[in-house]
Amino acid sequence: MDAQSRGRDEGIDPADQWVLNPDTGDYELRLNPSSGRPQAPAGPARPSASRTSAPSAPRRARPAAPPSDERTSVPGQRGGRRPDRDAADGDGQPERRPGGRAADRNAAAGRRKGKSRKARKTGHNGRSRKKKALVWSGGVLAFLLVGTATAGYLVYQHFNGNITSVSSDGAGTGGFSKDRAINVLVIGTDKRTGEGNEGYGDKESAGHADTTILFHVSKDRTNATALSIPRDLIATVPDCPTAQDDGTTKTIPGTEGDRFNTSLGQSGRSPSCTMRTVTELTGIEVDHFMVADFNAVKTLTTAVDGVDVCLDKDIKDAKSHLDLPKGEHTLQGEEALSFLRTRYSVGFGSDLSRIELQQQFLGSLMRKLKSNDTLTSPTKMWTLAEAATQALTVDDKIADINELRKLGMELASVDPKNITFTTVPVLDNPNDKATVILDTTRAPQVFSMMREDVSFTEVAAQKKAAAKEKEAAKLKGEMADPADVRVDVYNGGAPGGSAQSALDWLQNEQGVLKSANKSNAPQDVKRTQLVYAPDQADQARRLADMMGLTASALKPTTTDAGEMEPMVLTLGPDFQKAGTPLSAPKQAPKDIQRVEADKQVCAK
Repeated sequence: MDAQSRGRDEGIDPADQWVLNPDTGDYELRLNPSSGRPQAPAGPARPSASRTSAPSAPRRARPAAPPSDERTSVPGQRGGRRPDRDAADGDGQPERRPGGRAADRNAAAGRRKGKSRKARKTGHNGRSRKKKALVWSGGVLAFLLVGTATAGYLVYQHFNGNITSVSSDGAGTGGFSKDRAINVLVIGTDKRTGEGNEGYGDKESAGHADTTILFHVSKDRTNATALSIPRDLIATVPDCPTAQDDGTTKTIPGTEGDRFNTSLGQSGRSPSCTMRTVTELTGIEVDHFMVADFNAVKTLTTAVDGVDVCLDKDIKDAKSHLDLPKGEHTLQGEEALSFLRTRYSVGFGSDLSRIELQQQFLGSLMRKLKSNDTLTSPTKMWTLAEAATQALTVDDKIADINELRKLGMELASVDPKNITFTTVPVLDNPNDKATVILDTTRAPQVFSMMREDVSFTEVAAQKKAAAKEKEAAKLKGEMADPADVRVDVYNGGAPGGSAQSALDWLQNEQGVLKSANKSNAPQDVKRTQLVYAPDQADQARRLADMMGLTASALKPTTTDAGEMEPMVLTLGPDFQKAGTPLSAPKQAPKDIQRVEADKQVCAK
């Protein structure tokens, strides 16, 4: 939306026309007509077909009569005043309101009365609660902060026109919901698109999944975990059905023992293939993906006036062109991109060292975005939303500014002190020094904690203790003798042969002789589950104790079972091998790499 679309041509910066109404907490459009120039129609304007940014500086307006400081709410906002009643509407006729002048007087009096009440209650024009609500309302990561200033048809049209989307190809959950945890995959590609980026080399590359972060937000929205996946991790890329330009779908064959970063760009793979690869690796289903290129880093960091970083030593990296002395710096644009690309001059000079640098940077970015300085400034909010919607590519399930806003609001309550950055635990690949392999001892524990919503921070864990205790009650009580446990075992998404290996383990090592392999389940499950009747509770507890099943894996029915009827155990993708506990650990494994979002860490 711009000044010209309202019949105004003084070169006003659109962002400067937005003000925070302390009565409502909403941003509203404020117009001050010049002398001798009639009020412009308030009807919807056509959205611009091109992606144009707001002018950088307003021109001085002509001499004008004293301005009428009236607020004009965009449709969909509250608390604003409409234009002059005698101004012409879209068809040239005077605009009329029900109730006429009396209604206007009553409405104005009501607003004044409401404002005075708020001022008395808060002591400062009622701003404090609204500011708190606005601080995180755009989301947690910069990649998710696109929603707060989008109320109203014209702004909706403007930002919606910026969004670029790619098909999710049926991968993932199909979309987030309020009643469960949210998983968003943020992918940074090294594709050299955009002005000034060819100089980084490999300009003909289709791009890779160079920086990948799985952002998990707990079901109760009290905590979040940002899991970095090393680009050089040896992984299995599954078959990927991918939409083609002609409307057909092509299945791109999967590969085993390949670098994780080949899940994007290579062989025509789209972001949905990276999404499938992450699920294959972690057992976590992803709701949405967002893709950022080099330009996204430059524009987003500039939009927030730079990100603060700290260096424990001088850094001069010939590859990334970063040259900074020891100490604190505020980086944006090209310099911010150089910082995020640096690897040879920090840590051990590996991609894992670069990941730590990126996590420190994102933690600082979150703190910057949380400051009132950023998200209560209409100019910065406009610039940030403009940069984010233009810079990112999202999946088709959230290719709408309203959906992005809803996603941001779901993430709004997470406090930075309960956000943890960590990295998939890996080991050096003995067969190839340039790659890494999964640490099969610690990595499954990290994945399990995320699937089971176990917080990586003590503060949030304490808040959830009562709810966990109630759920755990299902595991307490008498346990049946192993010889009395009856169970049918199904494979519902576990690795091939899992049902038989589990049966062999139960019969030969645990003494559960009344068990049977029922092969594949009628349908796959997301996680291993045990369905049992009330009179089988003691058997269920025994089996859960043997296999390390979580309380949430136990699914009681409402009617008793017959004397010879078995329980139903369905093995899901979280099942690794017989004898390996499926319950999530109560705290993160020792010595895993982690960064808390609310704490500053200096690069070494």
